[in-house]
Amino acid sequence: MCSGGCAKCLGITLIPLAILSVLANILLFFPAGSVAENNEHISREVFCLGGLLGSGILMIFPALVFLGMKNNDCCGCCGNESCGKRFAMFSSILFAAIGFTGAAYNFIVSAVAIHNGPICYVGPLRGWEYAFKDGDYLRDKTIWNRCLKDTSGLDTKVIITWNLTLFCILLIIGLVQGVLCAIQAINGLIGTICGDCKCCGCCGNDGPV
Repeated sequence: MCSGGCAKCLGITLIPLAILSVLANILLFFPAGSVAENNEHISREVFCLGGLLGSGILMIFPALVFLGMKNNDCCGCCGNESCGKRFAMFSSILFAAIGFTGAAYNFIVSAVAIHNGPICYVGPLRGWEYAFKDGDYLRDKTIWNRCLKDTSGLDTKVIITWNLTLFCILLIIGLVQGVLCAIQAINGLIGTICGDCKCCGCCGNDGPV
């Protein structure tokens, strides 16, 4: 496959992942699907915006660049028809690095959030706090009973499933996006060195670069 065509496929894949990441991060601001009475009822990792910024907004830029790689002008510069393609592929490496950084940020935030567990209601004396530590709730589901019904009647054990599911989704998205950006970095390097597999037909040349 042409390096430009490969980049376009990666861009097409990154767009829906970025949108899904943004939606998952937004849902985390509504514990168990309800409106939080105050920000202290929401885990601190949610405010790091790993899905919204890292795998969302920051990922849109490289995705759009990758999408446009297939149609980049290959007429080049200084009389070299492959120069334009090579420069475009080189620039895609820089955007791939930006995307990888955003994906890594989301992955780390999600991993920390899964390890710490959510904030939930543990009783009238202690109120809302992190009920778990060291990821122990992942191994022992019986301790989920530490999360109780709060004064509004919300069973905060549901928040555990809510946070765990959404942060796992963000973790997987960050991992997949990181791999895709790494692939494009390698693809961009190959395209920079070797050029794309064929010219777009301008300058009267339809043959290989």
